[in-house]
Amino acid sequence: MTDPQHPNNPDGAGSPDGYQFQRDRNLAPSSKQVAQRRRLFVACGLVAVFLIVLVVGSMLSGGKSNEDATQSGATSTSTSTAESADASTTTELKKSALKDPLQVAVPPESGQLVNPASSGHMWSDEVPGILTFRGNPTRSYFGRGPVPKAPKVAWYYPKDGGMCSSSSSKGVTKSWCGMGWTGQPAVFNRDGRLWVVFGAYDGAVHFMDGNTGEDILPPFKTGDIIKGSVTVDPNGFPIVYSGSRDSYYRALAIDRPGEAVELWKLSATAVSPTLWNDDWDGSGLILDDYLLEGGENSQFHMVKLNRGYAADGLVTVDPKLVFNAPSWDQQVISDLAGNRAKEMSIEGSVAVSGNTVYYANSGGLVVGWDLGPQVAGTGEPKQTFRFWAGDDADASIAIDAEGFLYVAVEYERGNARSAEVGQLMKLDPKKPDDPLVWKYDDRVAATAGFWTSPALYKDVVIAATNGGKLLALDRETGAERWTIKLPGPTWQSPVTVENTLIYGDCNGVLRGYDVSDTKVVPPQLWELKLGGCLEATPAVWEGSIFVGSRGGKFFALRDDGKLTSPTENLSVGAGE
Repeated sequence: MTDPQHPNNPDGAGSPDGYQFQRDRNLAPSSKQVAQRRRLFVACGLVAVFLIVLVVGSMLSGGKSNEDATQSGATSTSTSTAESADASTTTELKKSALKDPLQVAVPPESGQLVNPASSGHMWSDEVPGILTFRGNPTRSYFGRGPVPKAPKVAWYYPKDGGMCSSSSSKGVTKSWCGMGWTGQPAVFNRDGRLWVVFGAYDGAVHFMDGNTGEDILPPFKTGDIIKGSVTVDPNGFPIVYSGSRDSYYRALAIDRPGEAVELWKLSATAVSPTLWNDDWDGSGLILDDYLLEGGENSQFHMVKLNRGYAADGLVTVDPKLVFNAPSWDQQVISDLAGNRAKEMSIEGSVAVSGNTVYYANSGGLVVGWDLGPQVAGTGEPKQTFRFWAGDDADASIAIDAEGFLYVAVEYERGNARSAEVGQLMKLDPKKPDDPLVWKYDDRVAATAGFWTSPALYKDVVIAATNGGKLLALDRETGAERWTIKLPGPTWQSPVTVENTLIYGDCNGVLRGYDVSDTKVVPPQLWELKLGGCLEATPAVWEGSIFVGSRGGKFFALRDDGKLTSPTENLSVGAGE
């Protein structure tokens, strides 16, 4: 592989273009003063000469100050990725970020875990980046531009072979390669480097340099494949959180020399009762020192992390499981009437707005818990919301700024409830007795509905059906705005950044669409064939797109990319 072209470091400090020195030019005496001093003409002349000298000196000093400021701005530009970083491109990246209000985190108000107004916004100002699946606690932030206009492969990983391993589930063993559902990488800056962190089907968590494609730390091997997305600590603690099919959800320290170190792990069998299996597909949330995570063991977990630092300066945790709850109740088991009635895993990532955590399970039960009493120390969490969607809900719930829930559901069981409430729905948890605002139906085949997590964008919600229909619905009414037909199954979750929609299909083609006008079918801007089914969700960050495929590779895409995908002609189907 040839060396990739390195982009400019977007974290470099820009020149102080927005600042100007103000000078007081009202230094000459007034006309009244001149009149009073007519008889002191010679003295007045001397004063004038003196003032002229002062003005000239000030101008010279000001020019020197401007020059120094410019030089200071130039030298403060980060050169961690390349000594030849181009300042103009760095400034363009920073302006692109600053003009977008979604790039500013919205902190919680007093007594809140998550400010509802933070929907769509970057999660953390302390650690700018994409830190969890769908970016933030409301699962509604997708990255930072600029978005590449004609992306090509800048680098791919691994250089040889693929990220593959064998895994067994329900008595069946098969080979898994690359990255699949959900598989979104985390992207953030640390110690002057752009980190890209992801779990893969080789059973490892990878820590990559986003500019070069090199390992920052060696891969951390778990005991089985990783299907979900990692979470990076949003409060600046050097910790990455990841689940694996080996039964454990882990906290990994990334501040040790030369390797990631396991600080702690939570077993899927640590709580009971459980239904289904021991995988961890969900991407956890870290809020007010609590880890919130749902497992395929069918339980929701709330863990007090007690993060800190040891005397040697290295990060520590002392976790305590403070609350857990089954994701099901006897009513939903009864309602399913023996139709896979004991499949109750939480495969999506939990979402939070205010103090309420929401999640759905594979029995179609959508639940909300008020965590406020636990956080305040006044009692245990209280269940405040319950809605049965009829069928498997693996997708993560998205929450808008008004607190409405957008829930995507599969269609497999074929029951009457699925016909009643649809496969993509908007729910109002403020009306727990009748929360359904609108529904969208997709029951065109025995296996239909949605595996993709919906994207909230302007006045629409964007999602893709299992059958390959990429669509936008009016967020207020649920009316269909437009559809695009793609090769299915389409499980990747849509990403929208700066009026560009990015979406990949199961033929291995990634496309960009112009969605600046949400009322018309978006024109295609570009496409790039990577090969292998594209189930994993992309991450967009300051001129790069990072995405994995079922073809075994992970890719960095940029406008200055020079490579072609070594798997572009590889056809690999979707996985479970």
